[in-house]
Amino acid sequence: MKVIAVTQARIGSTRLPKKILKKVNGKSLLEIHLLRILNAKRIDKVKVATTKEPEVEKIIEVANKVGVAYYQGDIQDVLDRFYQTLKKEKADYVVRLTSDCPLIDPALIDKIIAFTLDNDLEYCSNTLEETYPDGQDVEVFKFSAIEKAWYNAKLTSEREHVTPFIYNNSNVKGKDLFKAMAFPSDNNYNHVRLTVDEPIDFEVVKRLIDEVGINGSWQEYTDLYLKTDIGQLNKNIIRNEGYQNSLKKD
Repeated sequence: MKVIAVTQARIGSTRLPKKILKKVNGKSLLEIHLLRILNAKRIDKVKVATTKEPEVEKIIEVANKVGVAYYQGDIQDVLDRFYQTLKKEKADYVVRLTSDCPLIDPALIDKIIAFTLDNDLEYCSNTLEETYPDGQDVEVFKFSAIEKAWYNAKLTSEREHVTPFIYNNSNVKGKDLFKAMAFPSDNNYNHVRLTVDEPIDFEVVKRLIDEVGINGSWQEYTDLYLKTDIGQLNKNIIRNEGYQNSLKKD
């Protein structure tokens, strides 16, 4: 069985351009993100799904530096870019991640992969019920599910984002095309923001790394966020704003 992790990475960003190239203690957020993913034990290969934008070579340089493969595809049709990244890999299961989550936890990734396999799911995520911190988003699904989405997804929100066709056509939404489950958490950390979309988010992540380092667990970063004034800095930013904007285009 082959499990491939694909993380989306691009230069352009409306709110914070080149955000994944911003550095903390000499390492870009993208490098930190990739190094953390590589610590996951249940992943066989990591790939970066990027674009052909100007300056994208800086993303490719980081991928080469840490030894992960990459694919350059469509800027707007992210589903197609994601599928083309996987098409020749013969993966059984796929882990979808995004590079604006520099503190993604490899142990959490492994747990969600194991949960998916143990329950024979076609799709599983800790985002179906948003109880984990924003920035710890992990989706695991069968390659056959993403292939079916690629062939059938038509809406803007289904093409600009990779998995809406899958989870919206699953049993968790009352449909029967895919078998899915939410990965549960013991507590609700929905109000914790460990992702980077705005300049203030970068300051939050920088302070967390300065205190904990780049190898902390999601719980360590979360505890520090909640116990200090760090969590006050970005608490008013809307979660999943990009997807909400895509829905308006439908």
